[in-house]
Amino acid sequence: MNRLSGKTAIVTGGAVGIGRACVERMAEEGAQVAMFDLMEAEGMALAGDLGAKGHAVCFWRVDVADEAAMKAAVDAAATRFGGLHVMVNNAGISGSPKPTDQVTEEEWDRVQAVNVKGVMFGTKHAVPHLRAAGGGSIVNLSSIAGLIGVGNLAAYHAFKGAVRLMTKNDAVTYAPEQIRVNSIHPGYIWTPMVENHLRATSPDLEAAKAAAGAVHPIGHMGEPDDIAWAVVWLASDEAKFVTGAEIAIDGGYTAR
Repeated sequence: MNRLSGKTAIVTGGAVGIGRACVERMAEEGAQVAMFDLMEAEGMALAGDLGAKGHAVCFWRVDVADEAAMKAAVDAAATRFGGLHVMVNNAGISGSPKPTDQVTEEEWDRVQAVNVKGVMFGTKHAVPHLRAAGGGSIVNLSSIAGLIGVGNLAAYHAFKGAVRLMTKNDAVTYAPEQIRVNSIHPGYIWTPMVENHLRATSPDLEAAKAAAGAVHPIGHMGEPDDIAWAVVWLASDEAKFVTGAEIAIDGGYTAR
């Protein structure tokens, strides 16, 4: 408890899945949390549930691919909570499960808009507030698909790889200002996004889920909390000497 006491955090894509777990765990550890998402009903419900438990959590409906909306929401959250210390760029989409020669320009551009521009906008508009706070932590959610080739998902691979190197560039750029920037690379985590991907690629969801779990040496998929606790650590002062790191939380997938 209280590992994040006195800190304010923003979590994009915070209404469901990994983002939801990040919001819950960070709030429980004492952070004030601003949750950004397009899923308004889910976001408002989560904010209400956590607020009823005494946590300071607010929801903003935001499209991370809209720079003006992102700037307005980041500024509003910092104003409401009296500053900003942590930015978690979690929002992302998988896009169409297609190889490169079958992806349309529209499909490619939409994944790029959310998965890369969304991270850039979050970082761009968080940095002035982190600077004003004397430093802080940015956590970018990439993927094992940003480290290795999994197959198909061409746009997703390209842009999760981009997030990995954006993270390293920003880590070097902002280190003198005590702003730390790190990336997390999950394996298969049982979330709505993974479920939707498996439904789109297999007629038998349970068989696909078992197969996806089996490719991890540990023998099963991960859970959202497996990622959320790493985010809590990177957001906390426990990780004050950690920047530019890429942390694979993947049940051994990339260890092969």
